[in-house]
Amino acid sequence: MKKRNPIILIHGLWNTSSIFSSITSKLDDNGIEYFAPTLKHSYGMTSILDLTHKLNELILDKYGLEKEIDILGFSMGGIIGRYWLQKFNGYKRTRRLISIGSPHRGSLMAQLIPKYPFRGISEMKINSKLLRGLANNDYFLKDIECINFFTYWDIMVFPSWWTNLNFGKKISVKVYKHRNLVRNKFVVDKIIDEIIK
Repeated sequence: MKKRNPIILIHGLWNTSSIFSSITSKLDDNGIEYFAPTLKHSYGMTSILDLTHKLNELILDKYGLEKEIDILGFSMGGIIGRYWLQKFNGYKRTRRLISIGSPHRGSLMAQLIPKYPFRGISEMKINSKLLRGLANNDYFLKDIECINFFTYWDIMVFPSWWTNLNFGKKISVKVYKHRNLVRNKFVVDKIIDEIIK
């Protein structure tokens, strides 16, 4: 059997790790190890930096400094995962980044939210300082296999194609609700197919 890296599953805003239940049951079926912590977003008031600090602590406690892993992030979780890769040296131990409906270039929906007290949400505004900083350091991802899932009917991340990084594989799926990107059976099967390749 092919050796698989453990997968860190990072949920989005207004979710907990239970959002991944359809995915984790398939990972269990395939004997793939995963770690799906719940991060406290405080309704979008916690900054992405603070959330990433917490994620880093949890990864170090679980896997130490060197074990190779994969990252799968849904929505804001994809931004947290990318921030960890680029700003916390996660790129040195990560083989694959799967982002699902993550606003890598920002979302018009976030433009409506005030910076105070909703710092985490405001960091997903178009051209935010945080997203500019990540874009300027994309070279940290050059040796990582990046896979981007998105739907053109995503109203949470709008415009929907802004979920995609400038590189890597882009997979469009036909679902009509943001959360269905990790709940719809057809999409979950496609995600699992990418994981087990």
